[in-house]
Amino acid sequence: MTFELFVSLRYLLAKRRQTFISLITLISIAGVAVGVMALIVVLAVMNGFQEDLRNRILGITSHIVAGNYGGAMARYREVMKEIEKEPGVLAATPFTYAPVMLSSGTNVAGGILRGIDPATAIKVINIQETMIRGNLSDLLPPASTDSGRQPEASPGIILGVEMANNLNVHQGEWVTVISPVGRLTPMGQIPRSKLFQVVGIIQSGMYEYDNQLAYVSLPAAQQFLGMGDSVTGIEVRIANIYNAATIAEALRTRLGYSCWVRDWMQMNRSLFSALKLEKVVMFVILTLIVLVAAFNIISSLIMLVMEKTRDIAILKAMGATTASIRKIFVMEGLLIGVSGTILGLVGGFTLCGLLKRYHFIELPRDVYNLSTLPVRLETLDVVVIAFAAVVISLVATLYPSHQAAKLDPSEALRYE
Repeated sequence: MTFELFVSLRYLLAKRRQTFISLITLISIAGVAVGVMALIVVLAVMNGFQEDLRNRILGITSHIVAGNYGGAMARYREVMKEIEKEPGVLAATPFTYAPVMLSSGTNVAGGILRGIDPATAIKVINIQETMIRGNLSDLLPPASTDSGRQPEASPGIILGVEMANNLNVHQGEWVTVISPVGRLTPMGQIPRSKLFQVVGIIQSGMYEYDNQLAYVSLPAAQQFLGMGDSVTGIEVRIANIYNAATIAEALRTRLGYSCWVRDWMQMNRSLFSALKLEKVVMFVILTLIVLVAAFNIISSLIMLVMEKTRDIAILKAMGATTASIRKIFVMEGLLIGVSGTILGLVGGFTLCGLLKRYHFIELPRDVYNLSTLPVRLETLDVVVIAFAAVVISLVATLYPSHQAAKLDPSEALRYE
């Protein structure tokens, strides 16, 4: 143990003549601890919300989407084979995408009709996990017509839970799908319409998706939209979602300039950018708590310097250098900051663990689609918080330590 550390520990732990100074020191430690704990809990909750949102988005959409600049993709089977050759790609599936109107006879709602291939779509998107009624395989035509549903005349459709509520339909009931892009007849252009039977309901937790999406089988969508054997694009699933940008760039090169490729981060850039900005703003705001504690550290050290003027003079008279005196008070401030940081980390980890295990904070499920606060601690956040708290505490020691170091021993001892 160095001389400076020994003296700083003695000043910090020894009983003071002025109890008020000890109280300010305890308040400084508590302030740093509360600030660190608040930062850890808030950022962990925001990370939890971001992860939950990402999982919900990727549960209903793919990691990468590829399409044709010229419109519909006719040779999509060849493109799928080419995509699946790319390292890191797990599976690919074709899809169609078109705006439609849906009518239940009593209610009407606008939505997006997506045609999917159930055999390959289940390998790319987690739509089966989001289904609260029915199965994805129900979109396929039945082997027989014993159920009363004719495969060609009335194929199956899966609706989002919000759309089903708006249309006031349930599983087994019927909806009419109307496409604004109609067919040309001698009487003019007539909108396409077809009767579909509701075979399933999905609940992704994302209102925009649950209120707009309607799924049908790919052949049914192609026949209804008059697309022939073409599709709108291809959805791709990859092994590592964070390599989406790299793989998307490789697919652009592989498929050529006639095809566009977008990854999930591009498609949801504005949403995740807003979440990232909100996280940064919360970090800055909550760091003010640590700054308040830093002012307490400054006042505590200044008052300690005033109380220990005689001791500092004696140490200098005995040969202590200016750098040693400065280091004594810097170390004392750092001890306060480090102690508060450690207590804050312990408190933050404990509170996050309690939130994750016991779920004692409940959320309105109809607003957030979550019943409790999601919590996810990230190592980088913890390191940044601890580093910021210690650095702020260190900066707070500079002025008091400078004042102590420039003290003249002859002036300090003149009236002793």
